[in-house]
Formats: sequence, C-alpha cells, structure tokens
Amino acid sequence: MRAVAIIQARMQSTRFPGKVLANLGGQLVLDRVVLAAKAIFGIDEVIVATTTGASDQPVTDWCAAQRVGCYRGSEQDVLSRYFEAAKQFSADLVMRITADCPLLDPFVCGQVLALSKASKAAYASNVGPATWPDGLDCEVISISALQAANEEATQPSEREHVTTFIRNNRHRFPSVNLRCPLPDLHSERWTLDTPQDFEFLESIFSWLPANVPISYLQVLSVLERYPDLRSLNSNQKRNGGLTLSLLKNGIAPSRGFDTSKKLSQRAERVIPLGSQTFSKSSLQFPEGKAPLLLTHGFGGRVWDVDGNEFVDMVCALAPVVLGYCDPDVDRAIINQLDSGISLSLSTTLEADLAERMVDIIPCAEKVRFGKNGSDATAGAVRVARAFAKRDRIIVCGYHGWQDWYIGSTTRSKGVPTAVQQLTHHIPYNDLNALAKLLKQHPGEFAGVIMEPMNVAQPNPGYLESLIDTVHADGGLVIFDEVVTGFRYALGGAQSLFGVKPDLACFGKAMANGMPLSAVTGRADVMREMEDIFFSFTFGGEALSLAASIAVIDKMRREPVIERLWGTGTILSENITEIAQRHRLNDIFSLVGKPCWSIPIFNDHPNGDAMSIKTLFLQEMLKRNILIIGSHNISYAHDQVDIERTLAAYDQTFAAIAQAIDSGDVRRFLGGPVLEPIFKVR
Repeated sequence: MRAVAIIQARMQSTRFPGKVLANLGGQLVLDRVVLAAKAIFGIDEVIVATTTGASDQPVTDWCAAQRVGCYRGSEQDVLSRYFEAAKQFSADLVMRITADCPLLDPFVCGQVLALSKASKAAYASNVGPATWPDGLDCEVISISALQAANEEATQPSEREHVTTFIRNNRHRFPSVNLRCPLPDLHSERWTLDTPQDFEFLESIFSWLPANVPISYLQVLSVLERYPDLRSLNSNQKRNGGLTLSLLKNGIAPSRGFDTSKKLSQRAERVIPLGSQTFSKSSLQFPEGKAPLLLTHGFGGRVWDVDGNEFVDMVCALAPVVLGYCDPDVDRAIINQLDSGISLSLSTTLEADLAERMVDIIPCAEKVRFGKNGSDATAGAVRVARAFAKRDRIIVCGYHGWQDWYIGSTTRSKGVPTAVQQLTHHIPYNDLNALAKLLKQHPGEFAGVIMEPMNVAQPNPGYLESLIDTVHADGGLVIFDEVVTGFRYALGGAQSLFGVKPDLACFGKAMANGMPLSAVTGRADVMREMEDIFFSFTFGGEALSLAASIAVIDKMRREPVIERLWGTGTILSENITEIAQRHRLNDIFSLVGKPCWSIPIFNDHPNGDAMSIKTLFLQEMLKRNILIIGSHNISYAHDQVDIERTLAAYDQTFAAIAQAIDSGDVRRFLGGPVLEPIFKVR
C-alpha cells in the first residue's frame, strides 16, 4: 500500500501569520517538518498541501525549490484539499501532518503508520485520546475513509478539520490509537500557533542538533534540565482552532438514527429491553427520535453509531465525573492492567483506597467495597439489621434494584410479599412521618437509609433532628451518597452539611465510570461486616480500585468539585432565565444543587407533565444534547458544551411554548408519550 505524508501548510494563520516559513533556530519551520516526515519509516512520498490563495505562493515556491511535491486547493475546505491531493499522488494511506509541528518525531509517526497497517483500521492516530505532547500529532487515514468523508461531510467544522467526520463515525470507520508510554505528557505544548510558542521552540532548538530529525526524548531531556522554559507558552490551550470552529458552527443538525434503530433491534433479539440498564434503554427516550447505541466518548461529549455528536449531560448516569478518557484515570487503569485485573488474594490497592476514604469522609472509620450502588445500600441495610437486631427499615429516596428496596416500589414484581412489608417510605423533610412510623412499630426499625439530599434542600436542622430521633429509637442512620458522594463535596453531602451518619454508601463518581461502590461507617458498626457475608468474587477487582485512587488524588489536587459547582451554576442560572423569557415558569423549574440539578415539568391544561417532558427530550436530542432526568455535570464540560446546551434550551423552550400556545402539546410529538419507570424523588 502506498503511504503518502501530506503536510497541511498555509501562510495566513490567524494567531501567527507566516509561521510555516518563519526562521526557527536557523531553519525554516516547513523545512523542519518536511525533514522529519521524510525520515518516517514506511512513508513513500512527502508532499505539501497548501491553498490556491496568492498569500501561499511562497509555500509553493519553497516546495519547487526543495523538489517537494505540492498540491494547491481550497483554503476553507481543507478536507477536499486533502482528498484531491491524495488522489493526485496515488495514496492508499494518507498520513496527515500539520506544518505547525516543527518537533515532529519520525519514530512516533512511524509507529502510528505501523499500527494502521497491522490493524487495518480506517483511522489510526496518536490523538484519540491525546496522550503525547501537543505538536507530535499524527493521523493515518485509508483513502476509502477519506473519500467517504469528502463526499458526506457537511458541517463547516468537518470540512475545515480533515478527520472530524471520520472520528465521529467510529462505527463505520474503526479506529486505533497509539498511546504514549510515558505519563503526563498530554499537557506539554510543543506546537507552533502563537508568538509565545515560537519563543518556547527557539529556546528548545538552541539546545538541539541542527538539520536532523528530533526525538521527543531529546526535547524532554532539555526540559528536564530547563523546566522553566515551559512557562513561556503554558497559558495556551490545546486545539483552540477546533474549539473556535465548534463555537462558530453552533448546533449541528442530527444525522438521524437509522443505524441506531437497526442495531437496537438486533440487540433486542437477544437482550431483554436491548440494554443492561433501564435508564439507558429505549424506555427513557422518545421513540425514533433518540440514539440508542453509543460508540465512544471524549471529555464531556459522546458519539452514537450514526455519527451524531452529543454534549452528554447523562455521563453514564453520573459516574463519569471527570469526563470520558480522563488521562489520569486511564493511566492508572493501564498501569494496573500490566499487573492483573482480579487476583487470587487481596491487593494493597484495597487498603490504599480505604485509607483515602477514611481520610476524606466524615463518618468513615472502616470501608468495604462492592461493584455498584445497590451492593452498597443492600450491604449497609444488612449491617444495620445485624447491629440493631431488627428487621424493618425506613427508606427516603432511591436505593437500587435489590429486593429489600425495589419491592416497596411499583416495580415490585417478583419480590415476596414478606420482603416488601419490611420496607417503609417517608417523605423527605417530614419528621412527623418518621415519628409516626416509629410509633406504629416501636423497637422494630433497624434504622433509616436516605439520600441526604436530592430534589429538595434539607430544612434547617432536619438532618440533625432525624439522626437524633432514629438514635433515640435504637436505630442507625445510613446516608445513600451514591449520587452526592464525590460531587457535592469530596466527602459527600455529609461533609457539605456538616452531619455525620452511622453508615454511608458511595458509588457512581468514585471511579469515573469503573464499577465500584463502598460502604463506610463507624468501626463498631462496620465490624458486623465480618459476619454478615458481604462478599463478591469481583469485590477487590484491581482496575476499579486503581481508577478510584486516581479520582480521589485528582480531586484533591485540582479544583474538580469547585468546577462542578461553577459550571452547574452558570448552567442553572441561564436555564432559569431562558425559561422565564419563554414564559414557562409555571411548567418548568430546576431543583437540586447546581452540581446536580434536575429539570421538573408540571401539568398544563394543554399538556400533561410527561407529554411536555417527552417534547423536551425530543427537541433537546434534535439539537444534539443527550439528557434524561438531570444535569450530571463533569469536570470536562467546557465552554463549547455549555454554550451548545444553553442554545439548545433556548430553541427547545421556544418549541415547548409554541406547542402549549397551540392548545395540544401531543400534536408536536413524533411518537408516544414516555412513561416513568417509577417516581422516587
């Protein structure tokens, strides 16, 4: 297969005009990039793709003088420029390189090319996700994938950024990624985009040999000796051009969900509901108007099998608190993978993580791990029953799928009546309801398990009074912090509100998407764990433990919680203002905390609450915002994500207002009204 390296080059850079022919350390920038490209093992020819604009004549002249192949094409439609260049130079595989990478490493690029050939993937890169320094970027695309993109890509960002369409359509174009073997290099900036970058690169090249390709290890050696050089351009953001392009484009139109529908039907033939989780199944989405299968996620976005890109406000039902493909968590998982996943005895990771949790969670003196939130809540309830020597339990909130809880809801099918009768519900903030239950069954309750907060704020003194009341009755208080933990505060809602339960359950965000939960609590109560048989084959699975350690360490090191609250506040305040502007105050409100806010819809004479919510989901999905029942903010959600979400809210609320004014909301639905699985909050 003929492999051609195509270097994208033009003089009219917005932030640094003329950079590709700038003299950098005694050698032109383009000369450095071409020199490196020619040294890539497996490349048959190196060419430059520039524009037909008069300003790029110097690039063409330089290529002619250096006997380097050159193709001139559209300035704005870079995708067509690449495809036509690839055709002209008979490429089977196209390696995309940009002329703003004067430190390009031929050995790294050669590995990407070898990976492409070995895997036969349509797309190979070292940027998906980015683990190498910015400035070593390399992509290899099959000519068939490049042709499909050229024929089908319609968005300005897809035409300007060559591989966007291919990367978005991973179901059609299988991809592979070359990860950097060294940790924490993704934040290094070695590209040339601004005068500050030029100053940094000049300093680097002053310590490197001239007229030879450079290894990234040589650059790291210079930075090891002179680490202060990083300060010269450390304030620059990676992929700033793509971010501006996405902001300029606004909301991309949906490509439809034909592939999603077809593959979902296949899944339903062998999987009940076609999904492992109720909340990820077709039951939660407007029929025919939503994605049902995703291929991948990066940061705060996900992509479906039809190539639609969504800002993700679901985040895997809230576990992905740092964002998809977080480099620190991924690195921890990969490192542990080299040592094993589930071993025949415990590992030190269990104590490493438990010690961290004891350090940050107010009630935690001892810790045991499970795999999901239901494991933790069921284990905590069993501990409470063993400790108190009582059977009945009071619940307040949602606590999982297992019999002891779900039997008390409308989803009780298959749960014995005797089990159902042991669980009793109370409303949040209602101390009278608690007192009434305790009086009806004196000395029979093992305790209360509750979400310390969900849709409503705790009344002043409510949590403290509840704990006192339950303790006076001889029971225990369990906080279900599966959602609030590692989101409201590093130590959970108990840390935020300054109250200490006897036991607490954590899950979801504690491992950024890896399956892990925990029961924590007082040492004397947790001692019951030694007898109740809370035990799993995968209870000490090492990848999830390593991921959770990385999550906690990052939350301690970086302003993760602060950003969740800050981003959530911006979102909540603007959504409330948009609702007021569209005169929807009577039917819409946001409840909860900014870091986890929940849209609430009310009945209207022209449409009931579920009809309005169905229309809301339909219209938000049409505008490429994936949302179900809450805003599960992540650390990775950026300015583009928030602006897209707010723009979608504005247009969606306009559509809802129009539907209400028409007299019948249901006429605006493309399918049946959704039905709630059951209501617990």
